Amino acid sequence: MSQSNIDLHTRLMLNLAPWRNATTWRVAFSGGLDSTVLLHLLAHLAKTQSLPALSAIHVHHGLQAAADAWPAHCRSVCDALGVPLEVVRVQVQPGASLERAARDARYGAFVEVTQANEVLLTAQHRDDQAETLLFRLLRGAGVRGLSGMPRQRPLGKGHLLRPLLGVSRAELEAYAAEHRLNWIEDPSNQDRQYSRNYLRHQVVPVLTERWPQAVATMARSAAHLSEAQALLDELAQIDLAHASAVSEFDWLGLPSLELAPLAALSAARQRNAVRHWLAALTRLPDSDHWSGWEDLRDATGDARPVWRLADGELHRAGGRIWWLSGHWLGTVPAAGTWADPSLPLALPGNGELTLTGQTPDGPLQIRYRKGGEIMHLPDRGHRDLKRLLNERGVPNFARGRLPLLYQGEQLLAVASLRGLNGSTKDGWHLHWQPPPAIKV
Repeated sequence: MSQSNIDLHTRLMLNLAPWRNATTWRVAFSGGLDSTVLLHLLAHLAKTQSLPALSAIHVHHGLQAAADAWPAHCRSVCDALGVPLEVVRVQVQPGASLERAARDARYGAFVEVTQANEVLLTAQHRDDQAETLLFRLLRGAGVRGLSGMPRQRPLGKGHLLRPLLGVSRAELEAYAAEHRLNWIEDPSNQDRQYSRNYLRHQVVPVLTERWPQAVATMARSAAHLSEAQALLDELAQIDLAHASAVSEFDWLGLPSLELAPLAALSAARQRNAVRHWLAALTRLPDSDHWSGWEDLRDATGDARPVWRLADGELHRAGGRIWWLSGHWLGTVPAAGTWADPSLPLALPGNGELTLTGQTPDGPLQIRYRKGGEIMHLPDRGHRDLKRLLNERGVPNFARGRLPLLYQGEQLLAVASLRGLNGSTKDGWHLHWQPPPAIKV
């Protein structure tokens, strides 16, 4: 074995060392050069070292006729190496970017299979990182985007790791040639209509002809920017901690932040903190669409500003910002009879109701606000429901979803609102478990 190959093995194991205690290393195996080399390296290392269980997963997108033969090729390679293979077929949703849609489908499959204490290994290398940096630079990405692909990140219930990110494409080609490996050549990789392919075949060769170390230096710049992003994340966590005071309405189960501590920051720190918070909730807007945050932040009086983002909406209420998605953006269900209040009542798209204590006389109905509702309070007489909700500061976005318990035409209770959710005298209370905060 040549010195270069020894070095490649060594670097790979150094990168994998923190993950030696994982239960499984699963290789994302396309059958191309990069993943073939990674799988071959690991399969041979497993013969001499104690490693986690090794397996592979091939995602079949079905986007081109040539791809129909790839699962069989991948199975042949895995069989020869003694590595179990799982083939997953996915449906690629049509959209503006076929590349993105295919990636989303692929990583959706990876999320499904990656369990706790498992690591998914992908074979992106240094040249890929340089192309990513260049591609995102041309799209006007910020520090996070220009950080390139992270070496590791959470995925599903486990983690994703890119152990070859510091290895050049030339090194992988040399290894494949020495070991006479066979791999798939994806015809779409030659299609210059795809931006990445255009960069790879038309732009990067010109850059490296003038600056031979261009790929290495771009990858190094991505590493510097990744470190800068880590510092920005630390700053965001500090700022978000100051805005994370408990809300009276935390029982709604919605992500929220106190607005005042955020508004006191500089504009750049605001965006940094909010961007960090939103990253786990939605695809982030580009710099041209942050006016929505300013409108939300600066709204006055009784305004009900909404910032609509890719995967949900940001609302302002009660001095806080609230994230709504999934069922929270759907239509409120119709009213219905509660035949047996001794049992929980599932509300389609709106969570679940339970009634504790002595059940009021029936028949009972669940309705939702339409306006003009009046409620009798033992100590205050008849009161307008809107005023009662105002007094308690109930966020506007939640009011239409609050289940109302009726006995005939009499409003008996408003779910989960202390003082309105039942009768202490008669010993019963109405409890609402709201729908999940995320899309299900």
